[in-house]
Amino acid sequence: MLMPDDFKAYSKIKVDNHLFNKENLPSRFKFKEYCPMVFRNLRERFGIDDQDYQNSVTRSAPINSDSQGRCGTRFLTTYDRRFVIKTVSSEDVAEMHNILKKYHQFIVECHGNTLLPQFLGMYRLTVDGVETYMVVTRNVFSHRLTVHRKYDLKGSTVAREASDKEKAKDLPTFKDNDFLNEGQKLHVGEESKKNFLEKLKRDVEFLAQLKIMDYSLLVGIHDVDRAEQEEMEVEERAEDEECENDGLGGNLLCSYGTPPDSPGNLLSFPRFFGPGEFDPSVDVYAMKSHESAPKKEVYFMAIIDILTPYDAKKKAAHAAKTVKHGGIALCTRPRCSPEALFPMDLKLLSPNTDPAQRSSLSTTSPPPCRYSVGSGGGL
Repeated sequence: MLMPDDFKAYSKIKVDNHLFNKENLPSRFKFKEYCPMVFRNLRERFGIDDQDYQNSVTRSAPINSDSQGRCGTRFLTTYDRRFVIKTVSSEDVAEMHNILKKYHQFIVECHGNTLLPQFLGMYRLTVDGVETYMVVTRNVFSHRLTVHRKYDLKGSTVAREASDKEKAKDLPTFKDNDFLNEGQKLHVGEESKKNFLEKLKRDVEFLAQLKIMDYSLLVGIHDVDRAEQEEMEVEERAEDEECENDGLGGNLLCSYGTPPDSPGNLLSFPRFFGPGEFDPSVDVYAMKSHESAPKKEVYFMAIIDILTPYDAKKKAAHAAKTVKHGGIALCTRPRCSPEALFPMDLKLLSPNTDPAQRSSLSTTSPPPCRYSVGSGGGL
């Protein structure tokens, strides 16, 4: 049982070893873990084994991401891609302390079934007097299913389009206007849609109670057919390269396929999952497209960036934007219902949506900060 002091506790480690290998780690550094018992309890409630978590975070160096957040925030993933390590500010750490008790209680009440970030640990690393704060969360995306397209959606159409620099990346992060202009749709079953909207409503109401705003809905799309084609091309290319480079032993190696440690299989996982399949206890944010969908896809959707309170500074910024752009295009206030959440063509199309409605949904956009709701369960 957690005690009130557990939400204020911390542990510290100081390393001072002149003989340490500086090529790998500095010889002197300090490491601080915030609220260790609380985050351990959260990991347990999220179904994450503590030893597995430690292995993922410490076994090998994390992978740098090309994504970069506000104010130079860095994102890294653990070597197995199960967890994300995000650098945060000291203000974010203070806000985490402010909300942690209520966040923990919310997770207890919803049994960990949420679209909110799954906070798993918070740390401070000090090297040469420079402090770096980090928060570890579960990866929204899959550790084995490639995401082919992703969106950061806020519920605003003002300056909400990916820049040319962003679009030039291998996996750009598109925004609200990109989603609208592309006519993007998510085809899910009736039960999946119902469960998603229930979680969304509950989570948004909780954030509104905390006066938290400026969060986003992160959406990732895995194209199953495209992934299969890409995997075949990688395997064929790897086999061709081995045959060309192996000399006398080439035919023997080719007959056995790609060695397990070759580049083509570096991130492969056991093949007990078929194309587009996943373990829902691991990929907790994943949702399959419906069988009647035009394309077989897997969607990953979660609320991110929840450490920004709606304080006087944010109120002033919102007022200034309202004067400049008008209130209709803005939705940067604490939001308490899905109906006021995202101004996007987020079509959770159910299989019973009739063709006429599908046509109208494809050609019209809803008013900002409103869902477009029609008969037959189409949203």
